[in-house]
Amino acid sequence: MQPQAQSRWASLPYVLPFAVFMAFLAVQKYVALAPVVEYPARDVLLIAVLIVFSRKVIDLHSSHRLETAVIGVAVFVIWVGPDMLFPAYRQHWLFQNSITGELGNSVPESILLNPVVLWSRIFRAVVLVPIIEELFWRAWLMRWLISPRFEKVPLGAYQTAAFAIVAVMFAAEHGPFWDVGLVTGVIYNWWMVRTRSLGDCILVHAITNACLCGYVVATHHWEYW
Repeated sequence: MQPQAQSRWASLPYVLPFAVFMAFLAVQKYVALAPVVEYPARDVLLIAVLIVFSRKVIDLHSSHRLETAVIGVAVFVIWVGPDMLFPAYRQHWLFQNSITGELGNSVPESILLNPVVLWSRIFRAVVLVPIIEELFWRAWLMRWLISPRFEKVPLGAYQTAAFAIVAVMFAAEHGPFWDVGLVTGVIYNWWMVRTRSLGDCILVHAITNACLCGYVVATHHWEYW
């Protein structure tokens, strides 16, 4: 097999779960399934993709648990801080426009409070999303931008352009929250460079998302979802 083809196959476990995850986001408004069915079905499919295609590259071992937990909570504070301190902050056109989209959640609150939907959403945010996104952004893309033969690039290898591109793309993924998304991307990238550990990056992402889920459920600020 040619090196280029080998690299494409090597990329599959890192890229496919993210591609499936983003495809769901793109088509969810066209899906006729009720959220009480669609939410858990989506989780089941994502779990299946991770098990079938990615289980060999997933590493959940964390060597810096205390520091990772502190950073995860700090990133959560960064996420909610601006809107708590300045309630009208995110109404500015810099955050809500035709490129970034608008704040809000397309699913009514009454449906989000359904126990099946709620716990499915929490499970996805705390367990699945950290694995899927860290595989793609920091375990794959940050290395692939250094060399298409990314499997020969160590986890946490630093190159300024790769670091910056991943941070900016991670910010863009978060729409109206692009500013805190950018800061988060920089912090998570730095933590990968610092620890060279996929497990620590998954854990820091999971802790941030767990805190955010608790905040959303407690305050009903569904726009964060």
